[in-house]
Amino acid sequence: MQLIPAPAGVLEVNALWQQDNPHDPNTDTVALLCHPNPLFDGTMNNKVVTTMYRFARDNGMHVVRFNFRGVGQSTGEHDYAEGEVVDAMTVLQWIAEQTNARKLWLGGFSFGGYVTARVAEQVMVSPHIWGLSDFELAKVALIAPSVEKNDTGDLSLPTDKTFEIYGNADEVIDPAIMQDFAERLGLAVSVIDGAGHFFHGRLSELKGLLEEHSFGDK
Repeated sequence: MQLIPAPAGVLEVNALWQQDNPHDPNTDTVALLCHPNPLFDGTMNNKVVTTMYRFARDNGMHVVRFNFRGVGQSTGEHDYAEGEVVDAMTVLQWIAEQTNARKLWLGGFSFGGYVTARVAEQVMVSPHIWGLSDFELAKVALIAPSVEKNDTGDLSLPTDKTFEIYGNADEVIDPAIMQDFAERLGLAVSVIDGAGHFFHGRLSELKGLLEEHSFGDK
């Protein structure tokens, strides 16, 4: 764990560099992961985020997860996704300084899924504003994204690289709304039958679907 400078003070970051070397020439991809809503105890140690972390690690990626402002040792206050997008972009800028890897695998769960979608939009539409023009989006994984209470009407995503996974027994976010969101944007979708919002007892299936969506075309 380490603390990095951020607009709201500092952010607590956990980075796994493959071979303990951020500049490992065999690793061209870095995964950035966003956690669920801090107002409901969401942190970077959430088990769905940890499942994404293990997926990325096991597939040879560098992996970075972090706590949004006001969580753990990250300073500041919850900012209802606005400031959290800035937090994620700040971590991306830090990543660009730490490693030569320039393929970006983005993953987010619940509230973090919505933030991830907005981050992907920034990387795709206006990377120059953030000094991230050298980054290339590899995949964007939206896991049970919080699209029910957050506005997605103007959202732009790379539809050929973005996928959504949710359970049809989700008790937090209406599955029908997640399905409508995916259909409206033309996203690939996988639905885990009987899975709730937190994928209790279904994390191995979730990890398998991450691999299928990320590498199924190889």
